[in-house]
Amino acid sequence: MSDQTWQTIAIVAYMLAMLAIGWTAYRSTSDMDDYMLGGRRLSPAQAALSAGASDMSGWLLLGLPGAVYATGLASAWLAIGLTVGAWFNWKLVAPRLRAYTEVAKNSITIPSFFENRLRDGSRALRVAAGVIVLVFFTFYVSSGMVAGGKFFESSFGSSYWVGMLLVIGVTLAYTLFGGFLGATWTDVAQGLLMLAALVAVPVIGLTKVGGFGGMVDGIHQADLANGTNGLSFFAGATFAGVVSSLAWGLGYFGQPHIIVRFMAMRAPSDAKVGRRVGISWMIVTAVGAVMTGLVGIAYFQQTGTTLDDPETVFLELSQILFHPLVAGLVLAAVLAAIMSTISSQLIVSSSALVEDLYMIVGKRATPKKGIVLGRLGVLAVTVVAGVIALDPDSSVLDLVGFAWAGFGAAFGPLILLSLYWKSLTRWGALAGMISGGVVAFVWGKVPALHDALYEIVPGFLVCLVVAVVVSRARPERDVAVAEEISAEFDGARTWANGGDRPTHEAPAVA
Repeated sequence: MSDQTWQTIAIVAYMLAMLAIGWTAYRSTSDMDDYMLGGRRLSPAQAALSAGASDMSGWLLLGLPGAVYATGLASAWLAIGLTVGAWFNWKLVAPRLRAYTEVAKNSITIPSFFENRLRDGSRALRVAAGVIVLVFFTFYVSSGMVAGGKFFESSFGSSYWVGMLLVIGVTLAYTLFGGFLGATWTDVAQGLLMLAALVAVPVIGLTKVGGFGGMVDGIHQADLANGTNGLSFFAGATFAGVVSSLAWGLGYFGQPHIIVRFMAMRAPSDAKVGRRVGISWMIVTAVGAVMTGLVGIAYFQQTGTTLDDPETVFLELSQILFHPLVAGLVLAAVLAAIMSTISSQLIVSSSALVEDLYMIVGKRATPKKGIVLGRLGVLAVTVVAGVIALDPDSSVLDLVGFAWAGFGAAFGPLILLSLYWKSLTRWGALAGMISGGVVAFVWGKVPALHDALYEIVPGFLVCLVVAVVVSRARPERDVAVAEEISAEFDGARTWANGGDRPTHEAPAVA
């Protein structure tokens, strides 16, 4: 059989496995809470692997190895910033958010949590947050579809449209019917596949270049030829560039598709094990991605060849190092990275459309109707995102970094303040959300500002300052409401810190 036949077999087997997992999840989904949050019954390992897989996307297997191949270790600062940010997210946010979202009227989305936590009867905060989630994630999903289409176009020679539709069809199928559990269980499988690929490629690659010594010698030879320093973290880097790369870690606190995994854990105490599993996964995969780039420099220097596109270094090495069937599984790992992110974002977008925008107008739904509405929400977001993705050269891919900054600036400070500052008010949160999002948007659209500093830094700081100042200027004046918020805050904090769950039963969210 030809190499492409073996690779096609691997991809088809992967697709069928994802559909089988989605069908299993479908049989375990019985109501809206199951469909949107998995019934809050994820194990720590499931939550950790799902969060990692839905977070990293194709950047981990294509973008990071390609950047290291092109510029050396100076490109590793972004991976360092993300790993540190993820650790703090698990440490500071995971246990308290898991406890507080259940205590605060069993909130199953971030917008509903803000509304319930801050007793916003106007619903302005929930609507604003829901719109932000819906708009940004529609473009995020579209960018993943574009990446999927280009993946099949470059790897198998198929048309962009066929590849895009195939990615949409399979991802939509297991997400539409399996809901949150379908997205999460497939994330776990995809995360393990990504882990295996990012260990295998650099390890086998090292044996081909003569071990670490041969790799270092090959990189030095490439440096002499290109006038670079691939083993330096600072060659070609600027202070502002390093700060901007590290600042990506700030975005974790406000990414709905990641922190919703914390809300779905069985209990706040699961966060400790989840943190260990999740950060171990991140460290191994990030190191594997960086090593892939370094091995690629040495290998192609030794063989006297160059890559037209540095971002193909992971794919090219896999074709060279492995049997076509194994290389096909490595290709499936790239596809897994793309699809895991799409599915997670579809679920969060659907929840924003149904739970935070449709149901707040007074519409109530039975458990079965809630699931139907959730599936219609997934379908609606997919259709809109698919229309945007019809243009293979769409600039929507440029919005990925901006959307990360937008969520981080608009939601990140509010999540931290909601969990750690009792005096945050609804008006402070609304003002901070809007101001942080606007600053990130404007800053990101001005080339001189964006090139000087990543927009998440000023956006995050503005949101934080405005939220605190406005909350101080307009404190909660209703004494009974303030006391209720205080008691709920203390109960959630106690539970998150290892104490007993609050005994009172909060009413279900409207």
